[in-house]
Amino acid sequence: MKPPSPSSPDDKFTLDDLMRVMAALRAPVTGCPWDLEQDFRSILPYTIEEAYEVADAIDREDMTDLREELGDLLFQSVYHAQMASERAAFDLHDVIHDVTHKMISRHPHVFGDEDAQSAEDVNKIWDRRKASEKQASGSSSALDGVTRALPALLKSQKLQKKAAKVGFEWTRIEDVLAKLEEELGELREAISTGSPKDQAEELGDVLFVLANVGRVLDIHAEEALRQACTKFERRFRGLEADLRAEGVELTETSLARMEEAWRAQKLKE
Repeated sequence: MKPPSPSSPDDKFTLDDLMRVMAALRAPVTGCPWDLEQDFRSILPYTIEEAYEVADAIDREDMTDLREELGDLLFQSVYHAQMASERAAFDLHDVIHDVTHKMISRHPHVFGDEDAQSAEDVNKIWDRRKASEKQASGSSSALDGVTRALPALLKSQKLQKKAAKVGFEWTRIEDVLAKLEEELGELREAISTGSPKDQAEELGDVLFVLANVGRVLDIHAEEALRQACTKFERRFRGLEADLRAEGVELTETSLARMEEAWRAQKLKE
C-alpha cells in the first residue's frame, strides 16, 4: 500500500490523515497483523504509558519530547476510536463533538452569560455543571464519577474531595495531622503484632490520610510523590557517580559512607 501524503496546503499531515493511517492499519486484509490482533484491553497499557511519558516530558521541560509524546497519546485516542467505530459504537468525530460540547457547557462564563472573576469562581461553575450532568445521568452517590483505574494516590484525593463537597471532611489541618498520628500508632501496633494483613491495611490507612493532608493543603499528592521520586533518583545517581569517581562500588561500601555521600548530594542542591 502506498503511504499517504500530507493533505494540508503547508505539507503537514492532519488529524484526518492520521485517522486514515489508523484505518489502514486495521484494514482486515491489507492491514498490520499486530494492529489487527489488538483490542481495547490489549492497547490500554500503551495508553497509560503514553500518558505518563507526556507527564515525564513536561516534568523535564523538554518541548521536543513533549511534542512527540503528545502525538503518541493522540494516536492512542485515534486507535481506541477506530476500534469503537468498527463496532459501530462511535467514531473520533463523535469523541470530538462530545468533548467540545462539554467544554462549551462547562464554560458559561466564556460562552454564555455567567460571570467569573477568579479561578475560584470558575471552579464553582465547573462543579455545579458537573453535578447537574451527574443528576441528569441518574448518578446517586456523591462519590460517583471517580475512575476506578486511577493511580491509588490520585484516587484517594479525588474520593476525599468528593466527600468534602457534601461536608464530610476536616477543615483544619491540625485535625488531619492528628488523624495521621492516630493511623501511624495503629500501624506501629500492627507491626508489633506481626500480622502482614493488618500491616497492609494500616499502611493503606496512613497513605490515605497522607493524601488528605495534601488535599487540605491544596497539594496534588500524586505530583508531590512523583517529584520526590525524581529527586531521589537524581540524588542517588549523583551518589553513585561520586563514589565510583573515588573508585568505590556501592556493593562494597558501608551504609554510613553512602549516607555521607547522600548528604553531599543534598548540599549540592
